[in-house]
Amino acid sequence: MRLRRKPWVDQAIHDFDDFVFPKDNPASEEQKGKWAQVFDRQAPLHVELGTGKGDFISQMALRHPDINFIGIEAQQDVLYMAAKKIRELGITNVKLLVFDINNIETIFSEGEVDQFYINFCDPWPKARHAKRRLTHVGFLKRYSKLLKHPGKLVFKTDNRPLFDFSLEQFEEVGLQVNDVSFDLHAENRPDNIMTEYERKFSGFGEKINRCEVTFP
Repeated sequence: MRLRRKPWVDQAIHDFDDFVFPKDNPASEEQKGKWAQVFDRQAPLHVELGTGKGDFISQMALRHPDINFIGIEAQQDVLYMAAKKIRELGITNVKLLVFDINNIETIFSEGEVDQFYINFCDPWPKARHAKRRLTHVGFLKRYSKLLKHPGKLVFKTDNRPLFDFSLEQFEEVGLQVNDVSFDLHAENRPDNIMTEYERKFSGFGEKINRCEVTFP
């Protein structure tokens, strides 16, 4: 869902220039292969594809200060809210990018990423749009190039048809699927961090699907 455009964000986002790459100064080939230098430290690199308002990545960063996190979001107005959250919590191990995931290979080198997260992405329900789904074979092959091996993808969605489609795609590429859950909240996992969408959908009684995928 797209929020109403907030023109003032284009200037306000620069309050966070120390950790945000906005749309008028996006991540580029300059950072490709050099994210350890951007963070000024060597650490595993975890990337969330579709960060939203930042609930998930902020809590992950707090729990894992030894990991460098990058959150990618196409909508700058939404990422502004994530940036405010990161600042208020005093988090220093997160970088946020206003960026189109379709161009992901322009900002990461082969084997640079340790783990990807995809949380509640657009299901693109029409069959003719299947290639736009972030778990389509086309995207999986691209992630495989960017991940260290073995690398991991953690996927969550409330959309069961998308989840079933994704499991088929993982199998088609020969990936190892572990820890599959078709009703995550029924398992009461203490380590589960909810996104803003997860809270909303689970509040409606929707079951949350989750799995971990290893790229061998």
